[in-house]
Amino acid sequence: MKEDLVLPAAREATADTPPEPLLEVSGLVKHFPVKGGFPIKRTVGAVQAVDGLDLTVHAGESFGLVGESGCGKSTTGRLITRLLEPTGGRITYRGRDISHATRKQLAPIRSEIQMIFQDPYSSLNPRQTVGKIISGPMEINNINPEGGREKRVREIQAQVVNLLQKVQRELGIAFLFIAHDLAVVRHFSQRVAVMYLGKIIEVGDRDSIYTRPRHPYTHALLSAVPEVTLTEGEAPRRERIRLAGDVPSPISPPSGCRFRTRCWKAQEKCATEEPPLVRLDGNRDGHLTACHFPEEPTTGARAEDIVLDPALTALEEELGD
Repeated sequence: MKEDLVLPAAREATADTPPEPLLEVSGLVKHFPVKGGFPIKRTVGAVQAVDGLDLTVHAGESFGLVGESGCGKSTTGRLITRLLEPTGGRITYRGRDISHATRKQLAPIRSEIQMIFQDPYSSLNPRQTVGKIISGPMEINNINPEGGREKRVREIQAQVVNLLQKVQRELGIAFLFIAHDLAVVRHFSQRVAVMYLGKIIEVGDRDSIYTRPRHPYTHALLSAVPEVTLTEGEAPRRERIRLAGDVPSPISPPSGCRFRTRCWKAQEKCATEEPPLVRLDGNRDGHLTACHFPEEPTTGARAEDIVLDPALTALEEELGD
C-alpha cells in the first residue's frame, strides 16, 4: 500500500456554517522540460505531468485522489505543498494565492500544509508486498494469530487508517489522500477524484464514485479491484474490464479525450474535442464527469467481460487449451 498525505490545518464546520473552501486549485499545470540535441542541450518537449487540474478541499474534509501510476497524483501533492513550482494555474489556501509565493511568504503556513511521504521503495523491500513484510516475522517466529496471519496484517492496516481518522476528528484537519489502494480510499475519504494522464476525469462523493461511476476509466479502475464493491448487501460484480496497452506518454498525450486510445466507447468526437468536467443531466449530487459518452450510472450495467487486449485474449485461450 502506498499513500501520500497532504495535511492542511482547518477550522471545522459547525451546525450553522457549512464547510469552508480551505484549499482551491484552478487550472493547475506542471510541465517538466525534456532536453535533447547534441552537442548543445535544448528543450525539445515537455512532460505534461499535470495539465489543467481543478479541485477544492473543504475544512475538515477527507478528499481522495486515485489513478494509475504516472497519472500525476504525486506531482499534484508536491505542487499543492509548494515543493514544486507550478508552470501555470492557481493554488489558493484560506483565500490567499500561494501559487508563486516566495519561501519567506510561505514560512507562516508551512506548519499548516504538510506532506507525508509514503515511499515504499526507499523504506521497504520492493521485491515484497507490504503484507509479506509484515507477516514475515510472524512466519519466522511461528506465530499463528487467531484468524490467520493475513487477518492480522489487515488489522495493522485498519489501525493506521483508524488512527488518521481519530487525529482528524480531534484536530479538525483536512486530508488530501493520494493512494493506490481503492478499498482504503473508500473507507477514508468523503469525496474522491479520479485522475488520468494529468487530468481529473471524474469527481464525486465516495458512494456515487464507487457505486455509480460514469466515466469508462473509473469503471475499469474499479473492476480491477472487485473487493472494493463487495459491501454488505451488494451482489458480486461480474464485469471485468482490462484495458489495451499502457497509459500514453505524457510528453505527447492523445488529442481530445486522453483516455480515448484505451476506451471501448471512443468515437470520432473523442479525438477532436476534449470533454469538459461537468455535471451530467439529472445528476444533482455534485458528481462531475469528463466524458462524451458516459456509462450508465451503475457498476452492473454490463454483465459480460470486456477484454480489449488481443494478446491477453490469445494467451488466455492458449492456457485454456
